[in-house]
Amino acid sequence: MILQHKQFDLYGKKIFEKILLKPPFRVNNQMPDDACFLYMEDGEYDINSSSHHVRIHPKEAVLMRCGSYFTEFLKSFSSETCEAIIVHLYPDVLKKIFDRELTSVIAALPDEQEPIAVNRYVNDELIKIYIDSLKIYFDNPSLVNDNLVILKLKELIILLTRTENARSIGQLISSLFSRNEYSFRETIEAHLHTEYSTEKLALLTNMSVSSFKREFTRIYNDSPARYFKNKKMEHAVELLSATNQRIGDIAFDCGFNDLANFSKSFQAKYGVSPSQFRLNQKNKSLS
Repeated sequence: MILQHKQFDLYGKKIFEKILLKPPFRVNNQMPDDACFLYMEDGEYDINSSSHHVRIHPKEAVLMRCGSYFTEFLKSFSSETCEAIIVHLYPDVLKKIFDRELTSVIAALPDEQEPIAVNRYVNDELIKIYIDSLKIYFDNPSLVNDNLVILKLKELIILLTRTENARSIGQLISSLFSRNEYSFRETIEAHLHTEYSTEKLALLTNMSVSSFKREFTRIYNDSPARYFKNKKMEHAVELLSATNQRIGDIAFDCGFNDLANFSKSFQAKYGVSPSQFRLNQKNKSLS
């Protein structure tokens, strides 16, 4: 539940937000053509994308580039509420406020072969100072006009080029100007051993559930449920054969949150329990 929300706009678009809410609070973010900078004042923030799972703690920040995310605000040990400051980065707005300056800002940065989709900032003093300056304006909105919004937005971009993640910032900003999408296969492969539901995977591929199932069947010639279950079982066999991990840990690593369910599924597929399967493998290696 949102308890308080303040925002400053520019050119008809939401640029700066300050949100106070009571967690848990889930948000489905579709950012096909923009990026987002988020600073957690209180509470925690869970980010799930097609290839990433990142948790942001109090006094930490994150910069996320184009893509589909589902995120969740969570309470922390220190606070029952979540407070966050968010800055939206739109390509058309950045082009307009920087004009030709943006090219020189990017060109001055070190090259990075692969842009990082989620940049996390921990204990960064520059960012803390910047956030403190934004709080002044959220507390005194009468001071804010378009010129100030432009100034603070430019300041953030330049500040990010001075942080420890500067190497990937140029590529990230550049990626805003050509829509970046993870392929369907990359998304599936990244989540073979997770507990993600079909609904969550459909969200990450920016599809409806019905479209996701049709595309999945076309590519893999199998249903999502059966395909994922088989892949999890194959991974379990590998871990039981090649490691000394506890069976409970293997169940978790293979995407099961319940040992009994894992054992039942394994027994149904292979005709023996996980522990008996491991024992059989050891006996084979000794014979």
